Amino acid sequence: MAQEAPEVIEVDKMRIACDGGEGGHPRVWLQIPGEHGWVECPYCDCKFVLKEGATVGH
Repeated sequence: MAQEAPEVIEVDKMRIACDGGEGGHPRVWLQIPGEHGWVECPYCDCKFVLKEGATVGH
């Protein structure tokens, strides 16, 4: 049985919130590390990727 790939969302900020969508999970705030350019939600495994050209920093 093949497992579905987690959702990938491009964002333009380093700090983002994830709640898993409607009826998903508690809202968590995630910080994208500058050296990686992405972070995964520990609840739903959704991957947030910093858009190319986005400003890294505050």
